[in-house]
Amino acid sequence: MTSKKYQKGKKNLTDFKQEKGFSFYVNNIFWFNNIFLMNFDLLSGWNQLQHYVSKSWILLQLSVHQIFICSLLKIVCILLAVAYFTIAERKVMAAIQRRKGPNVVGFWGLLQPLADGAKLMFKELLIPTRANATIFLTAPIMVLILSIISWSIIPSGLTWESTLISLKAINQLPIDLQITTTADISYGVLFLLAVSGLNVYGIIIAGWASNSKYAFLGSLRSAAQMISYEVSLGLLILPVILLAGSLNLTEIVAAQEKTVWFVFPLLPCAIMFFISMLAETNRAPFDLPEAEAELVAGYNVEYSSIIFAMFFLGEYSNMLLMATVIVLFFFGGWLSPLGFLNFIPGSVFFSLKIVLFCYLFILVRAAFPRYRYDQLMDIGWKTFLPLSLSYLLFVTGILVTFDSVPQVLELEPKLYTEAFFFASGSL
Repeated sequence: MTSKKYQKGKKNLTDFKQEKGFSFYVNNIFWFNNIFLMNFDLLSGWNQLQHYVSKSWILLQLSVHQIFICSLLKIVCILLAVAYFTIAERKVMAAIQRRKGPNVVGFWGLLQPLADGAKLMFKELLIPTRANATIFLTAPIMVLILSIISWSIIPSGLTWESTLISLKAINQLPIDLQITTTADISYGVLFLLAVSGLNVYGIIIAGWASNSKYAFLGSLRSAAQMISYEVSLGLLILPVILLAGSLNLTEIVAAQEKTVWFVFPLLPCAIMFFISMLAETNRAPFDLPEAEAELVAGYNVEYSSIIFAMFFLGEYSNMLLMATVIVLFFFGGWLSPLGFLNFIPGSVFFSLKIVLFCYLFILVRAAFPRYRYDQLMDIGWKTFLPLSLSYLLFVTGILVTFDSVPQVLELEPKLYTEAFFFASGSL
C-alpha cells in the first residue's frame, strides 16, 4: 500500500514538473532583504544558481567580523553624535539666553559630555524597594536598543568601494553602488513606523515598573502623546510615498533627484511633519511627560545612574533620527541644493541638513513655552489629523486625474490608490 502511494505521488510530482516546472525561490527577508535571491531547479539539481541583488547596495563576501565591526562603528558614531548634540543644545540655549554655557571641562567645554557620561556611569544604581527589578532594568535597555535599531536602514550617501561589489560586476547591469546602509530593505518606511511604535512599550513599562504614581502618570501621558502623533506622522508620510512610488528610503531620495525636493509640492506636510516629530520625541513645547510642576520628571523619575543615561541617549538618538527622516522625505537627503555644487560629497550636504534641523529642535525649545495637555491633544486630533488626511486625498486626486500614480510593489494604479485609501481609514 505504501509503495503504491509512493509511486502515485512520484507520478503526480513528475507530471507537475513537466507541466509547470518546479522552481522555487528562497528570499532572505530579514536584515539583508533583497540582497540575493536563489533559484533552485529540482530537475537539474544545483546546476542553476542565480543571484539577484537589490538596486542600492549589497554586502557580499564580507566576513561576520567585518559586518560586526561596521555595525559597532556606526553605533559608536551615533552615541558620540548624541553626546555632542547635548553640549550643542546647552551652548545654543546659553547664547539665546545670553549666558556662557559649559566652558570649563576641556577646550571651550568640548569634554563636558564625556564628563557627564563618566559621572552617570559611576553613580550608585538605585532600585525602588517595591519596584519590579527585572522589568525596571529592562525598560531603559529596550528604549536604547530600539532607538539604535532604526538607524540600521538609514542610507548614508557614502561609497565603500573596498567592501561593496558593484551591480555591474555581478549581473551586467549599468549601475554602480553609491549608497550604503546596514540593511536597505524595500519596506524601510514601514520598518521605521513599526520600531517607533514599539518605543511606547519601553516608556509604559518604565512607568509601571517604578511603582510610583508620578512615573506612571508620566508614562501614560507619553504613551497617549506618541500614539496620537504617530497617526498624523503616518498620514503625512503617505503623500511622500505616493510621489516617490516606493517605500525604500534610498529610492525616495532618488525620486527627488529626478523631479524636485518634495518640500516644494508638499510644503504643508513638511511643516506638520516637523511639528509632529517634536511631539513624537517629547520635545518642547510638547514635553508634557516631563512637566516639572505636576510630575517631577515624568516616567524616568525613579531612574538614576547608567539606566537614566540610557533613557537620555534613547531620547536624543530619536531626535537625531527624526531630523534625518525629515531630510530624507522632504529635503532631498544627500542631494545638492544647487547643480554646480555636485562636486561636493553628498554626505556633506546630508550632515549639514541634519545639523540644521537639530538646531531647529533647540531653537523651538528656547523660544516657545510649554503647551497644556488639552492643547497638545487638540492639535494632534482636531487639526493635524483632518489636515493630513485632506492633503493625502488631494495629492491622490491630482495623481489619479493626470494618470501619474506610480505602480508601487507591482500593484496596478487602481489597487495602489485603493490600498492607500484603506491605509488612511477612508474606506
